[in-house]
Amino acid sequence: MKRRAWLTLGAVVLGGGGIVTYAVASPSGDHGATGRAKRPLKIYDLALKGDTDARRELPRTDTQQFSLLGVTWTGAGKRLHGTAQVRTRSTATGEWSAWHGLGLDADPLEKPGRGVRGASEPLWVGPSDGVQVQIVRKNGTTGPMPKGLKVNLVDPGVVTDAETKAPAGNEPAAFVAGAVTGPVSGDTAPSAPDAPPSTVPEPPIVPRADWGADESLSPDPSEYNGDVKAVFVHHTDGAAYTCDQSASIVRGIYAFHTHAEPSGNGWNDIGYNFLVDKCGTVFEGRKGGVGLPVLGAHTYGWNRESTGIAVLGDYTSAGASDAALASVARVAAWKLGQYGADPAGTVQLTTAATQTNYSGTSFTAGRTYTFNRISGHRDGYNTECPGGSLYAQLPTIRSWAAGPVQGLKVASVTGATLSGSTYYTKNSLTVKWTATTPSSLIKSFQVLVDGKAVATTSGTAASATVTLAAGKHTVAVRAVHQSGKTATSATLNVTAETTAPTFTTAPKLALRGGTVNTAAVPVTLSWKAADTTALRSVQLLSPTTATFGPATTSSNRTAKSGSASTWSMRAIDYAGNSRTSSVSYTPVILQESSATKSGSWTTRSSSSYLGGKSYSSGSKGASLTWTFTGRSAAWVVSRASTSGKAYVYVDGTKTATVDLKSSSTQYRQAIWTKTWSGSAKHTVKIVVVGTSGRPTLTTDGLVYIK
Repeated sequence: MKRRAWLTLGAVVLGGGGIVTYAVASPSGDHGATGRAKRPLKIYDLALKGDTDARRELPRTDTQQFSLLGVTWTGAGKRLHGTAQVRTRSTATGEWSAWHGLGLDADPLEKPGRGVRGASEPLWVGPSDGVQVQIVRKNGTTGPMPKGLKVNLVDPGVVTDAETKAPAGNEPAAFVAGAVTGPVSGDTAPSAPDAPPSTVPEPPIVPRADWGADESLSPDPSEYNGDVKAVFVHHTDGAAYTCDQSASIVRGIYAFHTHAEPSGNGWNDIGYNFLVDKCGTVFEGRKGGVGLPVLGAHTYGWNRESTGIAVLGDYTSAGASDAALASVARVAAWKLGQYGADPAGTVQLTTAATQTNYSGTSFTAGRTYTFNRISGHRDGYNTECPGGSLYAQLPTIRSWAAGPVQGLKVASVTGATLSGSTYYTKNSLTVKWTATTPSSLIKSFQVLVDGKAVATTSGTAASATVTLAAGKHTVAVRAVHQSGKTATSATLNVTAETTAPTFTTAPKLALRGGTVNTAAVPVTLSWKAADTTALRSVQLLSPTTATFGPATTSSNRTAKSGSASTWSMRAIDYAGNSRTSSVSYTPVILQESSATKSGSWTTRSSSSYLGGKSYSSGSKGASLTWTFTGRSAAWVVSRASTSGKAYVYVDGTKTATVDLKSSSTQYRQAIWTKTWSGSAKHTVKIVVVGTSGRPTLTTDGLVYIK
């Protein structure tokens, strides 16, 4: 059953006086039923009426669903000097939008035909079923407005197979051929020129048939320029959109531009040569062949020597996406490249109209003026287009289009380790890079070793792995722009080597001072490691683990007595080469009872002593002698404020006088140590000095390492 649409009329009181009326089309009150079945493109006209020459408003009239609108008036050569604001109601939510100004500085035709109307810029508002419009002269002054003021509502319909599917969000659209009528976009006048080859590749472009162009709206043959000297960048204005709506927007603009009296511009085709959405999809605009210098209607006075690219959306306060900028740059580079023009350069253009541009520069018809090869609409005409934010992005578009690749740098290196300013590897490494120029404009990347390309990747790649011969090298990344221009990253210093580090001094264990326990004897682990290039670290692997810097050669540790322990160490260089060295040592505790005694000694018992017992003597000349085979020894004593002194003899030679006095009482203290270069049989003898006032000393035994 068909739903009947009816009109709802409302009114809003405006500040400063006046009533704005609005018409609403409501299908059964269901604001969200938009449907995805195919339906044809339609345009509806609503006349604007008013009581004075200074104001025009939308009267009560019937409306239907629409997604794009604009205002037109009688007389293509006239401009509407006033403000036009619109407000629409969403079919999805039923909510009214904020007021949005219409661009009233649309370019007139350079040679307007009879009956062609003046027009605002078309505005995309999304699927809507209600509209309010008001047009007031600037500053509220009175005076005649152009006759025949109308608001034109465009329903772009659903005409392609892709649009009947569920919306895909903000992903680039993948269009398939839709149902269109009339001749295809390739039908042109017989005098069409040849398409010259370009210095850069042609980007992917959605043909007119795939966005659903109704070719019956533009039956006239295409016109051609002699070449393309410049590119003018535009924006289409309008509300936010998703990229699955892009074809509808293009179709709506096309309908508004071409639909003749009583609505629309009445042009012979869409004004722009190309259109780009925020996802970077490029749409063929004006028919005649994308590779040919088709005469457009986009920049008044300058169409004869240029091509026009419009970015879908409003870029007054926010910039265009990188995807859109990249596609604009690709199209601009391709079109200019057909005629050997540098996108970053300037050119002399001859104007066909006497006028003033947005910044106040005056032009006189027939004279030449200097423009950037890639310029904004406002550079040639008095309009804010392409919006302040997109206009500020034109230098980026020029640099991306012209090359070389911008912002190239090595982001990271894997398979190699950095020390100082040099990377070290055994033989291979992976270089990762970044660039600010989009990959779609990059032909390839090359990894340079000692200035020569050893690996080449596509322009979409971000890394490559290379193998190096032993020795010192330089490594860099070169980016090849689609234009052939190259950029090279900063050079990296890389050393490749496979020689393992060496232990010039094997790990050794020596006793040191400190508290002795049966489970923890204080020892010093020492070593020396070296490398032919750059030593990175030395690791202790067992009996415990630790990592030391390359300059460290010793570490205080503890060892368990009475059992053999393997002390294993690994030296590693920055290239990843390594060598391991291991030794085994056993700390042994010799109790005092195992010594040979001379003189008077008293046995003392306490849990504080090693083994629970110790020897004590205050007799001058009393001695204890231990004999052992080992490489390091430590005498273990108890210390107190009343402790005396002792002489130490090693292998029959007096080597030290040791004072056991301490401000605090301490037990099991290794007070004297001796280490030899190797293991051998030794004797250690301690002799009581008999210090005046504090002659007594207490010994807890001897520890040695075998």
